[in-house]
Amino acid sequence: MAGNTGVLKHASNVPGCALAIEAVFRQAGFPEHAFRTLLIGSKHVEAVIENPLVMAVTLTGSTPAGRSVARKAGEMIKKTVLELGGSDAYVVLEDADLDATVKTCVASRLINAGQSCIAAKRFIVADSIRQRFEAAFVAQMRTAKVGDPMDEHTQVGPLARHDLRDDLHQQVQASLAQGATCLLGGEIPASKGAYYPPTVLTQVKKGMPAYDDELFGPVAAIIAVPDEKAAIRVANDSVFGLGAAVFTQDIARGERIAAHELAAGCCFVNAFVKSDPRLPFGGIKESGYGRELSSYGIKEFVNIKTVFVQ
Repeated sequence: MAGNTGVLKHASNVPGCALAIEAVFRQAGFPEHAFRTLLIGSKHVEAVIENPLVMAVTLTGSTPAGRSVARKAGEMIKKTVLELGGSDAYVVLEDADLDATVKTCVASRLINAGQSCIAAKRFIVADSIRQRFEAAFVAQMRTAKVGDPMDEHTQVGPLARHDLRDDLHQQVQASLAQGATCLLGGEIPASKGAYYPPTVLTQVKKGMPAYDDELFGPVAAIIAVPDEKAAIRVANDSVFGLGAAVFTQDIARGERIAAHELAAGCCFVNAFVKSDPRLPFGGIKESGYGRELSSYGIKEFVNIKTVFVQ
């Protein structure tokens, strides 16, 4: 669309996916070398960024990886677009449609076993409906089918690696040690594989990993607040700013909060955060900068050139 060619350095554990993406480009009719997958390790990335044929760099990954890539690209005076981690806040106001809200929140928290930068992670709930929300939320999380990711009925598969599962469990345990309460899950199962059960933590406070950090797995953190003002303050009290959502039956109220109050790149009303090719996608703060998708994504990697003729 913009006339650019590209090379992809995939995550080290998914070379098959990267080769499949290259195959799709060819099947779509692109020239053979317009898009290539590089089967290289991370230690070779700096050389690729330094190559004069590479004019810009985009990364989807962790915040530490983003810092590393941006540092090197900045040294070479090359543009970057970064889509990094997130700790998306879902604000549930006192007038939310509880049944629909819980269904949407559970679906977002468990997508890809919770391993999504835009999965719901922090549930900021008006105290007047907190107990009802918790009961319904736990009931739905409990019924989620955990199992073989190749089984079409499975809703929660394993995490990508055992070390990631263990890191998640440490975050849960540290939050519990600091006063959080576990309503569901929270224990590593005896079964083979890097599985972690759907887990719900409540009484989550600032200073706990469940409040401050990204929980990259099927763990939900519930934070009670007295009113809308406090909910917005807590939602924005994060180093991340990728996505956010607000649930209310007052659409004008929800639109105002999403458009003007929540500090995130993508804000949804009565729906879970998702990417769409028609809409720009990206974050702020430590969730990165720049935009992917839509006309805005295309324009990130073109030269906007001025020509003046007298």
